[in-house]
Amino acid sequence: MNLISGIDISAGALSAQKTRLDIVAQNIANAHTTRGPNGAPFSRQVVSFESELLRRASGGGVPLQTVRVGSITADRSQGEQVYNPQHPDAGPDGLVQMPNVNLSYEMVDLITASRAYEANLSVVKNARQMAMKALEIGK
Repeated sequence: MNLISGIDISAGALSAQKTRLDIVAQNIANAHTTRGPNGAPFSRQVVSFESELLRRASGGGVPLQTVRVGSITADRSQGEQVYNPQHPDAGPDGLVQMPNVNLSYEMVDLITASRAYEANLSVVKNARQMAMKALEIGK
């Protein structure tokens, strides 16, 4: 097996998980943003992955697959309404429309993405060590 193509696959997954971590961080940071540029509460963002075929330079082999970000979309579910008549964004009934960000879900997503990132980073480190050992054997 070509170690470089294995590193390429993990690099794609690292990039995808980094994007996921960034989006989760934005969701957490805006968990209490009741008015965005469009005047509406912040809408949680969701990352969708898709597999991508990588072409082998040597040809003749089966193409390898990696993961990449397919899309980043807004979650259209409604956030809860909180009674707070002193809030600047409260309606005439005193209710404030909150963002649809659930911090528990975001923390689970953050931990999952972090562990997936660490696993792919470990694969890259191990592949590098194997390549260095192979070079030492050739000396």
